[in-house]
Amino acid sequence: MQKREQGKSGGAAGGTAAPSAKRGRPFGSTAGGAASAFSADSVAPSTLFGPSLQIQNSFAEQNNKRIVLALQSGLKSELTWALNTLTLLSKDDMRKDACLAKIPGLLDALLQIIDDWHDMALPKELKKGQRARTLGASSVVTGFGNEYEALGTNTLLPQSGLRSGSSAAEISRQKNTTKVRPSEWWFDEDGLFNLDDEGRAEKQQCAVAASNIIRNFSFMPENEIAMAQHRHCLETVFQCIEGHIVEDEELVTNAIETIVNLAPLLDLRIFSSPKPSYIKITEKRAVQAIMGMLGSPVKAWHCAAAEFLGRMIINPENEPLLLPFIPQMYKRLVDLLSLLAFDAQASAIGALYNLVDVNMDCRLKLASERWAVDRILKVIKTPHPVPEVCRKAAMIIEHLASDPQNRTSLLAYENAFAEILFSDGRHSDTFARILFELTSKPNNKMATARGIWGT
Repeated sequence: MQKREQGKSGGAAGGTAAPSAKRGRPFGSTAGGAASAFSADSVAPSTLFGPSLQIQNSFAEQNNKRIVLALQSGLKSELTWALNTLTLLSKDDMRKDACLAKIPGLLDALLQIIDDWHDMALPKELKKGQRARTLGASSVVTGFGNEYEALGTNTLLPQSGLRSGSSAAEISRQKNTTKVRPSEWWFDEDGLFNLDDEGRAEKQQCAVAASNIIRNFSFMPENEIAMAQHRHCLETVFQCIEGHIVEDEELVTNAIETIVNLAPLLDLRIFSSPKPSYIKITEKRAVQAIMGMLGSPVKAWHCAAAEFLGRMIINPENEPLLLPFIPQMYKRLVDLLSLLAFDAQASAIGALYNLVDVNMDCRLKLASERWAVDRILKVIKTPHPVPEVCRKAAMIIEHLASDPQNRTSLLAYENAFAEILFSDGRHSDTFARILFELTSKPNNKMATARGIWGT
């Protein structure tokens, strides 16, 4: 498809339009914006901003090994210094020393911090407790064996078998004096090497800071290819997205924005490649994680998921992996069109625009979906504050009208199409072509009676 080639080069959700800006980028992310922001900062008094920290241009090159070693050390002071330094480096688009290729091992060290938090994030209350063995508790032979006696150990366990001939008083005394095995102490979460609530909170803050740094790195063009081809990075990000119900909200938001930025270069087949796997994420599991985010009530999450799917479908290698989910996908996107939030409507229109262009089955089912055409027309009539969104909405209807099987269902909206044709000059050409497709084709049975738009 023509738009697929444009999407690969630009990564935008649109067709001939310029690539859209990346999600959530702070002011000054573009070249002109950065210049204006720099000039504003240079002339503004420092009292307006409070304390600030500046890093020399050659700092990362001179301290790249120290930064990575500080992240790997796990020491609180070193870890805090490294995260603060990387946060400042990753926020500045003009710095070329923040390239991941210039700091070997940095991305893996950041991912390890997030993985460490995932390993301890599940509270003890939610873990499956040890099952109490009550079967045969009052019998001489419990059925669970006397393995400790067979080994010749004198350690008495509460659940070990009882010797024949033991009196009730002796059994009671053994139970009262029995101590827990030392090995069980190591598995207790409150042991010496486990963290208290304060330590867990610090680990969580470090994981969120690391995810924010990775998100900032994904905005830099020189880092996109390295991150999109890094399996461990993608697995960690999708793991955060998959657990969005119980995961830290900021961690999930950073993960979804990172994956949206990498979507134009992302090939889901990487999860079945021979590259080393750390979390065992599959292609199906990754798409299911995104579909879970698409159904989330959080606006930032379902908007980002819709934008991600719209960018992913352009890549022909990803289309077979997304096809089983397309029926759920376009139904949820139609639901997003009913929301009053303009950004949700824009994300849904952008995703539907790509779906109907590359998938014939979606064109057929979307035209027959209840409220779909009505909500698309509402975006045009309202109108949406972004003209490009209205243009894509009109193009979606044109794609639907180009399929002969949709003409019967779309003819019910002929009056609405004619109203937009005569009232809105911005979309008059598009709706003229739509009416021409619906009423002036030879294979249309009503062409003779209603073929006035093609004259």
